[in-house]
Amino acid sequence: MHAFDVLGDPVRRRILELLADGEMTSGAVCEVITSEFGISQPAVSQHLKVLRENGFATVRPQGARRLYAVNSEPLRDVDEWIGRFRRFWAPRLDALETELARGRRARRLEGDSDARGR
Repeated sequence: MHAFDVLGDPVRRRILELLADGEMTSGAVCEVITSEFGISQPAVSQHLKVLRENGFATVRPQGARRLYAVNSEPLRDVDEWIGRFRRFWAPRLDALETELARGRRARRLEGDSDARGR
C-alpha cells in the first residue's frame, strides 16, 4: 500500500496523531477512536494493523497488552516528497505571517493611543 493510501484515511491519521504524543496501548487507542469515529474495536484493530504492516507504527508486547508507537521513517519519506512542493505555499505562508504581525502591531498601537487619549 502506498504511503498516501495509508494516510488518506482520517481514522489512521488520527491514530498517528495520538501515537505522536507517545506510546499507547491498543485499548487506549481504541477507546479514543471509537468515541470520535463511532467504529468498532475490530475496525480500530484493522486500522492499527494497516499502520503496522505499512511501517507507520510499531507494536511491542507488554504482558497481555500491546503498546503502539509511531515509526517516523515512512513519515520522513512523505515529508521529503512533499518538500518538493513547499515552494508553492511557503512564500504565501511567509506573507500571511507578515500581515498577521502588521495587524497585531496596528491593534497594539491603536490600544496605546486609546489609552493615552483617556
